[in-house]
Amino acid sequence: MAYQLNEKIRDLRPYDPITGSYPIRLDANESFLPIPNRIALKIMESAAFTAYNRYPDPMASELCESFAEFYQVNPAHVTAGNGSDELISVICGAFLMKGDAMLTVSPDFSMYRFYASIVEAKSIVYAKNPDLTIDVDKVIELVNANDVKLILFSNPCNPTSLGLSKEEVRRLITSVKALVVLDEAYMDFWDQSLLGEVEQYDNLMILRTCSKAFGMAAIRLGFAVANPTLTNALKAVKSPYNVNLLTQKIGSLILKEPDLVHSGIDSIVASRNMLYSEMVRIEKDNSEKMHVYPTATNFVFLQIAQAEEIFLALLKSGIAVRFMGDFLRVTAGTMEENKEFIKVFETVIQ
Repeated sequence: MAYQLNEKIRDLRPYDPITGSYPIRLDANESFLPIPNRIALKIMESAAFTAYNRYPDPMASELCESFAEFYQVNPAHVTAGNGSDELISVICGAFLMKGDAMLTVSPDFSMYRFYASIVEAKSIVYAKNPDLTIDVDKVIELVNANDVKLILFSNPCNPTSLGLSKEEVRRLITSVKALVVLDEAYMDFWDQSLLGEVEQYDNLMILRTCSKAFGMAAIRLGFAVANPTLTNALKAVKSPYNVNLLTQKIGSLILKEPDLVHSGIDSIVASRNMLYSEMVRIEKDNSEKMHVYPTATNFVFLQIAQAEEIFLALLKSGIAVRFMGDFLRVTAGTMEENKEFIKVFETVIQ
């Protein structure tokens, strides 16, 4: 008899990002800033003297201490992972039992519901308002009415670029019994983080990534921050040596360069502001065709007529952005990349 895949994975397809060579890549929300040569030399030196025959530190202690120092949090509350994706997968697998209800919001990062489905959790989806904002009262009502065990959403949001204020997030946390997992992957570009408040709540876990503001997407490094009880549980269920030694060393090196990181964030925000203001300018002449959402991230989000046609026309011009049905998501690039995108976009939309 032939082996049969089970029904929860039978029809799955691998994640399918844009592939190919495009001179301008504005599709993946990566940083456009390369690592400076002096840091690259430190990385090379560190790699040359790595004990490759030994397992890495299972707790990534030096790395977590570097993260904690950068963000001024307690290192004992920090868990490192292979990007936020690994941590999300581990959290869903450990903090949910089969049949438990997990709430996500829509639109949001698509992988949240995927990981819930793999652990056979019941998926509850809150549909955002027509303007893509979140009604916290409705979320609270939905959570409590369905005995939701875990809430997971991004703030600021990928892909909408909108954010929920500290006050509203606090109100959500204190109004439910569920574990609230707050993905702050883009919070380095905004000022509404609750990272310094995790000790105050028994049901809050915050995720951070080094793939956006830190320009380290290639090494796949993320962190979870929570109170001691949640942190100890997470460290107990993650795989023992989950973050490899090179990633630990590179991450520590970058996190120990706060001036470099903050300067990079300033450059990314300046690029995003330029891109956003130009999109608003174009919208004024094309209000019947497009709408630009306010942004608290490193990208802009556009609702646009004939989005697929515009997406394909941009690709033909060597510019990759993210196509999302009736929307386009455009990452802030270098000033030169932004200018080229704007020039082509303005031509195409006419």
